[in-house]
Amino acid sequence: MTENSLQNVIKSAEKAGNAAGGASLPPVEDWDPPYCGDIGLRIVRDGTWFYGDSPIGREKLVRLFSTILRRDEDENYYLVTPVEKILVTVEDAPFIATQMDVSGEGETQKITFTTNVGDVCLAGSNLPLYFEFKADEPSPYVHVRGKLRAKIARPVFYRLVDLAVTNQV
Repeated sequence: MTENSLQNVIKSAEKAGNAAGGASLPPVEDWDPPYCGDIGLRIVRDGTWFYGDSPIGREKLVRLFSTILRRDEDENYYLVTPVEKILVTVEDAPFIATQMDVSGEGETQKITFTTNVGDVCLAGSNLPLYFEFKADEPSPYVHVRGKLRAKIARPVFYRLVDLAVTNQV
């Protein structure tokens, strides 16, 4: 793993973003580049991105990388550009839902989540909320895009619980 490797990924990511032609996200699902290896990128449970042992402190760089992140059929995560695919190790979920906005009531209620990298997703049938039980406690997630998900941050989850309505069947 060299500093040069990371610089190459940054350049490729910037080109991929420019190739999107002003679209909000590059079409990573359409790209099939060759696998180029593992350069030591990882995302830990709290959503912090690392290169080797160092956290990536540049928020713009993390946001750029998040736009070219993809989860493939092998269940691994990759940074994908038209010319390369780099492994990213993800401890839990690649994103954290850090904000929640609620509008409407009852059947017309809409719940929107914003992630730590700025993705906004409206929970619903296309982007469901779901739980996984780990260590006997529920971990809540929301689908973001493609095969990517965000873990719902604890304070946001508590707000979500406050919205819950009990119905008798």
